[in-house]
This record gives sequence, structure tokens and C-alpha cells, in this order.
Amino acid sequence: MFFLNVKRIWKSGFVSFWRNGVVSLSAVLVMVVALFMIGSTILLSAVLEDSLTTLKEKVDINVYFAQDATDEEIQGFIKGLEALPEVSAVEYITRDQALMDFKERHANDQLTLQALDEVGDNPLLAYINVKADDPAQYQGIYTQIESPGALSPIERDIIYKVNYEEERNQRAIERLSLAIAGFQKVGFAIVIIFILTAALITYNTIRLTIYVSREEIAVMRLVGAENNYIRGPFIAEGVFYGIVGGILTIALFYPLTVWVEQGTSSFWGGLNLFDYYLSNFFQITVIVLLSGIVLGATASYMAVRKYLSI
Repeated sequence: MFFLNVKRIWKSGFVSFWRNGVVSLSAVLVMVVALFMIGSTILLSAVLEDSLTTLKEKVDINVYFAQDATDEEIQGFIKGLEALPEVSAVEYITRDQALMDFKERHANDQLTLQALDEVGDNPLLAYINVKADDPAQYQGIYTQIESPGALSPIERDIIYKVNYEEERNQRAIERLSLAIAGFQKVGFAIVIIFILTAALITYNTIRLTIYVSREEIAVMRLVGAENNYIRGPFIAEGVFYGIVGGILTIALFYPLTVWVEQGTSSFWGGLNLFDYYLSNFFQITVIVLLSGIVLGATASYMAVRKYLSI
């Protein structure tokens, strides 16, 4: 009997959803807008988080060694540096490798290459790129590098110069972090506004449906129908609003992410939004559909409760 009643409730909700085509369409379209904002917030948050990660990865310390520094001395310095717990990676570029990289970067600049040939000997210095686990740890690593004899037992100073733009790097990271935090707050506020709007439209749509079906409801109450049996079809109708709205929203994201990726790939070298959408398709679909179902069901429940006073 229970399953039979459930079947009847869902069938009645679907019939009402289908019969009130224009009204249902308006509720679904508003639902799509609200769910689209939820999905967009997820995608944009992923883009900004990837931007912050990329920026952090670009921060490093470059240590250039004197021309007369031997490979043994440099390797000893690197071992001392790698022993620091804050250091995640050290990349060593020899003078020969630095020269090859320089020629590759200026392959189309014949004037620069000609000037390099006139110099004769390799004028470039060997250097290392130092990466930390956390950008906040770079200052401590920089202090260790600048301290004489802190990382190597050799007596003479083999370091020519150290490039570390701590203030600029830290400022860039802080600005992007603040931008992400600000976006999340603004995005959350916008999502709440659209959710409330969608809930209000759904609420009024269900109230209109109840009004149209008032005689049928009166008969059901007269014959002793339970409150849940009366309420059920309207909640099911709200759930259908959410399901259809969620499906349309997910379908919209496919061409949108393709268009965004094609339109921004020439100047945006970060996260591939389309690949992210496909790899997280299941999670995004679940979030959007569940949001639509909860939104539709909640708005419908409140409308029935308010209107019928049951």
C-alpha cells in the first residue's frame, strides 16, 4: 500500500508538472538561473584556486654562483640546501646548460647571438632554482643562503648574487588570495540571492497550482485523505522543477566551457576549464541536481504548508 501511494503521488506530481506547461516552464527557467550560478561559482573558484597555485609555483629563489666556483663546491652547497626541511626542490643549471637555454630563447635574435659569439667564452653563470613547500618559508631559506658558511663548509664565498623578490611575490600572492576570498563572498551572496528568487518563484508557482486544484483538494480532504497524501504531489512537482532545471543547467555548461576554453586559451595558460568540467562532471552534476531538488522540494513544502494550513 505504501509503495502504491508513493507511486500515485509521483504520478500525480508529474501530471501536474506536465499539464501546467507555461507555469512549469517559468519555474524551471528561474531554477536554471539559480543552479547556473551555483555551478559557475564552482568552476570560477577552481580557476582562481589554480591561478593561486600557479603563482605560488612561480615563486622561487635564484642563486647564481661565481665563475670560478667548482662543481664540487656547488654540489656541496646544494646538499646543504636540500637538507633544510623547508626546501621542496632544488634545480641545478650548469653554465653550459644556461648557455644552451639562452641560445634557444634568442634563436630568432641574430644580433644577440652574434654578440655572444664575439665574446668567445661562456659569459653565463651556473645557478640553482630553489622551491619551498610554502611561500611563507622563502624568507627563512633566503636568510640561510645569505648567512656565510650556513649551508656549506667551504671557507670562501662562491655565491655571486641571489635573486629573491620577496616583497613583490608576497604582495602578488596576498592580492590574489584576497581576490579569491572576495570572489567567494560575492559569489556566495549572488548565489543566495538567486536561490531565494528561485525559491520565491517556485513557492508562488506551487501556490498557483494549489489554487487551480483547490476543488480537488477540498474533495480529498472531505474523504479523509491524509495530509502527506495531499502535500505529496505538490512536493513531487517541485522536485521535478529541480530535476529538469538541473539537467538543463548541466547541459548548458558543456558548450559554455568549450566556448570559454577556446576563447581564452590564447592568453590563459592556466586551468583547462573544459577538462576540469569533464573530469568533475559527476560531482558537479550531483551538486547541481541535489541543489535543484532540495530547492524545489523545500519551496513546495512551504507553499503547501502556508496555503493549506495543514
